Parts: sequence; C-alpha cells; structure tokens
Amino acid sequence: GPTRKMPLTASAMDFFQLFVPDNVLKNMVVQTNMYAKKYQERFGSDDAWIDVTLTEMKAFLGYMISTSIHHCESVLSIWSSGFYSNKSIALIMTQSRFEKILKYFHVVAFRSSQTTHSLYKIQPFLDSLQNGFDSAFKPSQAQVLHEPLIDEDPVFIATCTERELRKRKKRKFSLWVRQCSSTGFICQIYVHLKEGSGSDGLDALKNKPQLHSMVAKSLCQNASGKNYIIFTGPSITSLNLFEEFEKQGIYCCGLLSTRKSDCTGLPPSMLNNSATPQSRGQYRIRMKGNMSLICWYNKGHFRFLTNAYSPVQQGVIIKRKSGEIPCPLAVEAFAAHLSYICKYDDKYSKYFISHKPNKTWQQVFWFAISIAINNAYILYKMSEAYHVTRYSRAQFGERLVKELLGLEDTSPTH
Repeated sequence: GPTRKMPLTASAMDFFQLFVPDNVLKNMVVQTNMYAKKYQERFGSDDAWIDVTLTEMKAFLGYMISTSIHHCESVLSIWSSGFYSNKSIALIMTQSRFEKILKYFHVVAFRSSQTTHSLYKIQPFLDSLQNGFDSAFKPSQAQVLHEPLIDEDPVFIATCTERELRKRKKRKFSLWVRQCSSTGFICQIYVHLKEGSGSDGLDALKNKPQLHSMVAKSLCQNASGKNYIIFTGPSITSLNLFEEFEKQGIYCCGLLSTRKSDCTGLPPSMLNNSATPQSRGQYRIRMKGNMSLICWYNKGHFRFLTNAYSPVQQGVIIKRKSGEIPCPLAVEAFAAHLSYICKYDDKYSKYFISHKPNKTWQQVFWFAISIAINNAYILYKMSEAYHVTRYSRAQFGERLVKELLGLEDTSPTH
C-alpha cells in the first residue's frame, strides 16, 4: 500500500504530483524554451512565440489529459465547434498558443555527448517517474509481468479507413510493466524500442524468448531479495530464467506454451499431449529441486512452471457452468492474479491519453503520464481522502484537468 499518509483534503493534483512534481514541470518549461530558441536560431525567428511559463505548462498538460476522459481524436477538437468541443476549458488558452507550445514541447532539448540511449529525450523523466513509484508505494508479494492493454477509441476505430488503422497500429516500441496484482499499481515500466531489424528490434522481441527474458530481468532489477512471487505469460516463462530469479530471492509461477516459451531443459514427456483422453482436473507433475512442471487438463492441456507453490497443495477453479474443477494451488493462484489484471485493463485502459503524436519519444511520454494518473487514482482510492469525496476514475481525471488549468470550480460533472 501507500508509504505516506495523505491528508483528508488532498486533491487529485496532490496525488498526481507524487509522481510528476513541480520541479519536473519546471524542467519541461526550461527545456521547451531552450528548444524553441535553438529552433528559431536555425530556421528563423518566430514572432508569435513567447517563452512558456509553469502555469502554461500545467494548462498544456491539462488539455492533453482531458483527451483521456473525452476521447477526442485530436486535442485541437477542444477549440472546435463540433461534438468534442469543450467550451468550459477552451477559454484558458487560445488554440494558436497551445499549438505553439505543442510545436516546441520538449523534456530534454539536446543530446549530451555521453548519451547513446535512443530514449534520451525522456529518460530523465522516466527515471524520475520510477523514483516516484518506488517511494510512494510498497507492492504486495504477488506481481505480474505483462504488456498493458491500451484501448483505442471505439468511435474512431469504427469510422476510420483501413489505411488509417494500419498506420495507427505501427508503434515503434513495446511497453511492458511489473504490476502489483492485488491493487493494480504499476511498479515499474520498461520500454523496448524498435531500433532496426537486428537482434534488438521489436520483431525479434516477439519471436525470441531470450529477449523476453531480457525484458523480465529489466523489470525485476529492483525486486531482488524481497521474496516476491512473479506471474508470467508464456513468452517469458522459461526454466533458465526462473532458476536465475530464484538465486536472487524472486519466485515465479508462469504459464508454459510449447510454441511461445523457451522449453530448454524441460522433459519432453511432459510437453507432449497424451493420446488417451483425460478427465477435467487431472494433472501430472515433474520436479527438479524446488521447480515443478505441472501439466493440468481442462478441455485441453495447460502447463505451468513454478517454484513458488508446492505441487501437492490442492486448489480449485470455479466455473459458472461446471462448478469446481480440482487443480494444484499454483494453477488457482495463476488464474486469480491473471483475472485481476484483466479487470484492471478493462477499467483503466480506456483512460489513456488519446493524443497520438508521430514522434516515438512523445508517444512513450503520454503513455507514461497516463500510467502515472492511473497510479495516482489507485493511491487516492486507498487514502482517507477517498472516503470524503469518492470520485470515480473519470471524475478524478476531470478534477485533475481543472486543477492543472487553474479553474476554481473543481466539482465533478458526473
């Protein structure tokens, strides 16, 4: 849960600034002004440009965050006369001023001579965000490694052409997270860039389990020695990785797939489906030290690799139609934690910022801001302030937008 007690009067902005404090916003102001100056020295002066201020930067973020609640295809729709216009916030800043800030907006204006990382334009922000996540929240023992579902606006998907849809799906990075499975709080973010067609590219990442294990190691670098139980999907699950994690005091439970997983070192007899039909709930177990390989049958064979649960401990999977199906405890635990993450995705994925810039670093930045707001809401729900006001996720987002824009009326509209 949260590591600090927030006051009863804590606002949405207070929770958001646990992760994006004023000093980070002031740095954005400095870097944006530096970039604008350099840009104009190179391409000619821009008479309409005036250096951005902290108040304007907060308003700029507020406009962007408003697209996560109202899902307008373009943030500029706020100033239009169409369906997605929002007169209540459009008066704070003119559209032309917003577009100027958008043109020059930067988190890191220039590459330093020591920088080789492709995400250098936002790496300091991601590091600051990670520090905020680490200091504000202590996760539960059980955590999940996965790619969060990022919803697209259903209205846009239904009306756009096939060409627009193809273009929109071409993301040049993959976003992975380590997430507390009892609260939904995202503890760590890892971004893997598609930097070419070589061994480090995104295409290779999708096909090679060893690259998935690299992602897992990056996400768990701060988890050593804490006795965490990490749940993984088929692309990450492997015997070598789990044994390496066990040496670091990290225990695992993962779904295994003969097609997607690295099955090196596993007995072939457990990976082949038996010819004789089995009844639901039956399972076979093979052990090596603390590691168990479980093959469980339920209208198909499901294989699990774990060193976190004893294979002899019994559990049940409850199905609506067929009732209780017996299974090892590891299978029950995996299903329960995966079910929670699916609920998280259903609830929170629709609140990702709709603005889709062309530059990869900007796309990652807005996804990171969206995750920070979702984390802020989770902390708010766990605080005493929630029992005073009880805002929904949409109301929390609207309140944050109004506070960023400096509007006095912060009452919810729902």
